[in-house]
Amino acid sequence: MSATDTPASLPAPDTAQRSPWGEVLHSLSRSGTFLTGLFILLFWVVCALFGQHFVPYDPLASDIINALTPPAADHWFGTDQLGRDVFSRVIVGSRDILTVAPLATILATIAGTALGLVIGYFRGIVDDIVSRVLEAFMAIPVVIIALLAIVALGTSKITVIVVIGLSFAPIIARTVRSAVLAERELDYVAAAKLRHEGALHTMFVEILPNVIPPILVETTVRLGYAIFAVATLSFMGFGIQPPSPDWGLSISSNYGMIGGGFWWTVLFDALAIASLVIGVNLVADGVHGAFND
Repeated sequence: MSATDTPASLPAPDTAQRSPWGEVLHSLSRSGTFLTGLFILLFWVVCALFGQHFVPYDPLASDIINALTPPAADHWFGTDQLGRDVFSRVIVGSRDILTVAPLATILATIAGTALGLVIGYFRGIVDDIVSRVLEAFMAIPVVIIALLAIVALGTSKITVIVVIGLSFAPIIARTVRSAVLAERELDYVAAAKLRHEGALHTMFVEILPNVIPPILVETTVRLGYAIFAVATLSFMGFGIQPPSPDWGLSISSNYGMIGGGFWWTVLFDALAIASLVIGVNLVADGVHGAFND
């Protein structure tokens, strides 16, 4: 190679060709934690969407003659005290919890994000007053809020969605507020003010796209809590109502059978709740790690 020859240009590393969101997706694709959680979550989503078409029995059909049958070839997870197939009920029971919990989380995210943007952007007396109200609201147990909502709205899926959504909105608002307080001091916000952009434009067009990462992380975390909250409210009789094969409701209906040795009437529903919550938490851990790499 002569002195006049120019060295061959080295290819740019892959990381230089990826956008910030591309980096996040690349990190998620290599995260065993995220992929494991996503597999569990997708399994239950498929069950919720299509489970009723491939279960061996009608999850609502009673068969008193075969009541409390232990797990066997005919009934993989056994039957409950009314002779209903537990396997079919577990599979189809994912539908309600995977409808109510995500909708409640979406409601919490929308309300919490809007509130967090407002109090973080305006600060001052608005921040002081609203933050104190949110702290007081977060101190109220979800069950108490559920009781008040049932009196006002009646027992329904909508009530559960509203209760959980409003209960989690202050938590998301607090996360968004912290992120907005940091962002509002940056140059691009000052430039928007110099252009005489309105407060709504600055909050939702300038600041919001830059606080999406903490919002996504908090939303995935809240989804896990929402799933557990739905199951808890159903178990206590405040949530999803019979004859739904909802997991929390099934545990509530059959937990008295454990003392008689009929453990299968409760175990598989409890494992379903645990696996779904674990799956969502693994996804949340993976998302958090991807944004912090």
